[in-house]
Amino acid sequence: MTNATASTSWGHDARTIGLVGLAHGASHFFHLLLPPLFPWLMAEFGYSYVELGTVVSVFFVVSGVGQMLAGFLVDKVGARPILFAALASFALAGLVAASAQNYAMLVAAAVLAGLGNAPFHPVDFTILNQRVSPQNMGHAFSVHGISGNVGWAAAPVFMAGITSWTGSWRIACFSGAVLALVVLAIVVHQRRWLDDRPHLTAGASKGIAVAAVKTEENPFSFLALPAVWLCFAFFFFTTAGLSAVQSFASPALHSLYPQLSLAVTYWMVTGFMLCSALGMVGGGFLAARVLRLDRVIAVFLLLAGALLALAGTGWLPGYLALAVGAAAGFGQGLAGPSRDMLIKQAAPPGATGRVYGTVYSGLDLGFSVAAPIFGWLMDHQQPQGVFYGAALALAVSVLAAGAVGSQVQQQRVHAQKVV
Repeated sequence: MTNATASTSWGHDARTIGLVGLAHGASHFFHLLLPPLFPWLMAEFGYSYVELGTVVSVFFVVSGVGQMLAGFLVDKVGARPILFAALASFALAGLVAASAQNYAMLVAAAVLAGLGNAPFHPVDFTILNQRVSPQNMGHAFSVHGISGNVGWAAAPVFMAGITSWTGSWRIACFSGAVLALVVLAIVVHQRRWLDDRPHLTAGASKGIAVAAVKTEENPFSFLALPAVWLCFAFFFFTTAGLSAVQSFASPALHSLYPQLSLAVTYWMVTGFMLCSALGMVGGGFLAARVLRLDRVIAVFLLLAGALLALAGTGWLPGYLALAVGAAAGFGQGLAGPSRDMLIKQAAPPGATGRVYGTVYSGLDLGFSVAAPIFGWLMDHQQPQGVFYGAALALAVSVLAAGAVGSQVQQQRVHAQKVV
């Protein structure tokens, strides 16, 4: 490949990666459309944390079930039109939330946001796998992960900030709807870089493009592959660990180190997410250069788990424990792009959307199941259990990733023998 050709390929890939990252950031933003507004919603409607927490559970249940179904739809009609519909659903969710007069309308907003979130991973990875050149795929997965973390980090500041500034949580929800419409307008205007139809994906490898147009006799045959369910288990356990950090690490750290206020311990969660985003930058380079991705995942997730467990011992000085817990995010981030690349390698030809839809539904299930478990630990004065439980979940996920990596390696060896 000449320098001019390589430059052109990277320019095309960068546009696709940037647009997919923008949309992915929007999807993570809408994970947190309502949670930052809980204090204002409680003040206006008198709802409890349990009632508002149930609204969030509705989001993840709808998203998880919809994600499995969305994968089939992506493989059937293509990713790009579903991406447009998903962003429109986010905008509608914001408008419904802004006009909510009762609990049912808040639930309706959560359902619409969940429907919008459901197809994102099948959509995103189908577009990336079809359009991005193999040599840039690791960087694509890295940017994809970073953009999601940015969406998570931006939502609380955006929603709570606008509410505090204007005195109205409804204006914040309306502003969220406008944000979704702006992102929709951008991706529609630049839609040529999101076309996942195989015969038009010049940047992708020919092997992927040809495989994608093959039609399987049984569209559910991929469900018989052990690798698919091992990937599902991997996502379930890694997300369970992440749920512990996002939702309970701050009060747990405060219980273990009373000298640290809740306002201070919150920075462990913020630091964890920022370190994770930074780690994904380096993780993209690793994913593009390392053959055994499962080993990359194992090293860095075990490191993350060890740091979380250390922070939860109560042995360290308070601020050092906070820093150690935040640093665990680097391990999570460094493993992220390798995780996504490993799933790509495990997916059978022509079933990319279905595979990503199925395995990423484990993410939503992990969030839904882990929250009450770690909440129970906090209710029973076991704050160290939050950190140990997160570490254990990450360790179990490593076992699942190792099993997937072994199967991928066996397939690679078999393919070489055939050739």
